[in-house]
Amino acid sequence: MFTFETADQKEVRRFRIAQFNGRTATFRSNGSTVTGMVRSIVENKATGPAVWVVTLIPSPPKTSAHPAPRGRVFA
Repeated sequence: MFTFETADQKEVRRFRIAQFNGRTATFRSNGSTVTGMVRSIVENKATGPAVWVVTLIPSPPKTSAHPAPRGRVFA
């Protein structure tokens, strides 16, 4: 599981919609990217400004559906 905090309301809304619809969401930070299912979104009330803790379950990377090209057969 991957847990992070965010204060961006637009990002939190996007994660909530993905969680509600059962879709994967992508989180990008400092050059790293994590894609997976949203498990939970919880507001951290201990801090002054609104901050949410988001938990993602990473999904395995997708494999290519098409095989690699073999070259020109009829050359």
